[in-house]
Amino acid sequence: MTAEALSAPAVAAAPVGTKTHCPYCGLQCAMSISGKGAADAEVTPRQFPTNKGGLCQKGWTAADVLRNPNRLTTPLVRRDGVLTPTTWDDAFDVVASGFARARREHGADAVGIFGGGGLTNEKAYQLGKFARVALGTSNIDYNGRFCMSSAAAAGIKSFGLDRGLPFPLADIGSARAIVILGGNVAETMPPMVSHLMTAARAGGLVVADPRRTATVERAVADGGVHLQLAPGTDLPLALGMAHIAVTEGYADLDYIADRTSGFDDFWRLAGQWWPERAERVTGVPVAAMRRTVALLAAARDNGTGAYVLTARGAEQHSTGTDTVSAVIGLSLLLGLCGRKGSGYGCITGQGNGQGGREHGQKADQLPGYRKIADPAARAHVAKVWGIDPDDLPGPGQSAYELLESLGQPGGPKMLMVHGANLAVSAPRAGHVVDRLASLDMLVVNDFLLSETAAMADVVLPVLQWAEEEGTMTSLEGRVLRRRQAVPVADGARSELEVLSELAIRLGQPAERFPTDPREVFDELRRASAGGPADYTGVTYDRLDNDEAIHWPCPEVGHPGTPRMFLQRFATDDGRAKFIAVDHHGPTEPVDAEFPLVCTTGRVLTHYQSGAQTRHVKALADAAGPMFVEVNTDTAERLGIADGAQVVLTSRRGSATAAARCVDSLRPDTVFLPFHYAGDQRANLLTNPALDPTSRMPEFKACAVRLEVL
Repeated sequence: MTAEALSAPAVAAAPVGTKTHCPYCGLQCAMSISGKGAADAEVTPRQFPTNKGGLCQKGWTAADVLRNPNRLTTPLVRRDGVLTPTTWDDAFDVVASGFARARREHGADAVGIFGGGGLTNEKAYQLGKFARVALGTSNIDYNGRFCMSSAAAAGIKSFGLDRGLPFPLADIGSARAIVILGGNVAETMPPMVSHLMTAARAGGLVVADPRRTATVERAVADGGVHLQLAPGTDLPLALGMAHIAVTEGYADLDYIADRTSGFDDFWRLAGQWWPERAERVTGVPVAAMRRTVALLAAARDNGTGAYVLTARGAEQHSTGTDTVSAVIGLSLLLGLCGRKGSGYGCITGQGNGQGGREHGQKADQLPGYRKIADPAARAHVAKVWGIDPDDLPGPGQSAYELLESLGQPGGPKMLMVHGANLAVSAPRAGHVVDRLASLDMLVVNDFLLSETAAMADVVLPVLQWAEEEGTMTSLEGRVLRRRQAVPVADGARSELEVLSELAIRLGQPAERFPTDPREVFDELRRASAGGPADYTGVTYDRLDNDEAIHWPCPEVGHPGTPRMFLQRFATDDGRAKFIAVDHHGPTEPVDAEFPLVCTTGRVLTHYQSGAQTRHVKALADAAGPMFVEVNTDTAERLGIADGAQVVLTSRRGSATAAARCVDSLRPDTVFLPFHYAGDQRANLLTNPALDPTSRMPEFKACAVRLEVL
């Protein structure tokens, strides 16, 4: 079944049961759940602006995770090397004493917290507060650092604020020109394809990707463009198209003069990327670049909508922030940003990747997207929390740096993980597993025994999505209600309860860490007030009345802000800033020993590390076993037959996979999905080289060799 068929509006039925949203990606498709409990829960799609009444196969099977027979419902503590069932009180005592011992012997930063982009806003907020108040540690970060951080950093530089899509997703539905760099939404977010169809049918859908993906197929079927670039060359591609925009008369000079700054510095570097030079580096023909710029400019000029979007393929590089800055620069040259019917946006991957980074899980942030090093921000949040601003720690280490420091001198001796499967999802995964194993204590909150939970000293069984109340923030900055639809599994507890119980054992007053999601959200609203991501006017009552509220929403009477920057950008002078950038390429070039570039990504029926979807039979069967895509000519040259088991080796490790020989991939590139475990982990190979601004690892380009197993 195709991605479009899986998301077709025709499958929608009348809403029944409890209204909520899908537990997976940032699209947050609307659904209802009926049934008396997990055993007979059924999912029904709902009409909603993002999914238009459709669901992908992951959404349709979301209830199957609720009734997984391996669901954790009893705390586990490792004794004599074996994870052994115990009581909640015992587990809390073990964890709290571990925290206290690590802090007493090594200082507050001897404990670390690792969060997740799938946590509700309430849990993300409370986790950041717990780390900084109950533990006093600066060592907190989350797996969203591996997702949105480069686009966020670039957005803040240029626009003064980061919101993935600064416009409703529905706006792109009428656009006749859409450029997607590094995104395969037909597999990662199938219902989003319906929003691309106007552009696709007009021949105006352009996709930059080393692979001929399902999204590329949708584009070229009606005469769109495939920019089949080499991995890690999105930046010179954007600069080459910027050169065309300026030198061939497509730039909006009045817009540049009235609404931007920094053009001269940007052009000093972009002007050196004449299209022929960009073609030599990227492999993309000049004609395809020219056509892309012309499509955007024509749609802008005739008012039919022009959008430029980036996703992980462009962003997960050691130059990811600069890449997005170049893409934003192209969008500013064309005058697309801050105008209704056009713009630049980033496609958020994780379910709460947007809200998860706004309220305190990131090492350098406080709620409301405030900077933890800002004295005014510290004073405001400390007042809400009832503490002295001087008691707040400073900025901590980013996600990979935190993992790298585990068990090392000066690094955390104890780590508590929420909503992340680091043993599979972290770059240089074999090394990260070694670092996790070196800890004095590893605590994992999960509802299934993930590969990371299986390593833990303590496993705390927490609630699943349909068992809890809370809010999520979608890829378009819209705050949504997650509602409890099935009874809580016997023995499982909310993470808000977990944090409260641990905080009390660490000497905090009980009222400082409430367990009611509504109460936590009301405190979040106060903490975010006046910040870039201001949720003051968002209330449960408004959300329960189905109001569409996009942040910022500074007061209860405010309608929210679906479209940002229409009058001014969030910079000091109200102008969007061009950021001067140049191409440096992946940190690990190919050579005779490692002659191929490996890039990674998702497949239709799996999600993230596969910790949930690998347990759903229909999804696992549809995805099949681990594979590596390799160009047919490359495979023939290496003596690799279709279906043969191969070993991929990088400078960090090896992984095994079945070869899929395809004609649709660049000959110098191989592709691995990152959902599989054990010796099939793609991240055994990936490069942890970090972007200097966002601290994003270079997931999307590492040098490898292939050999028949």
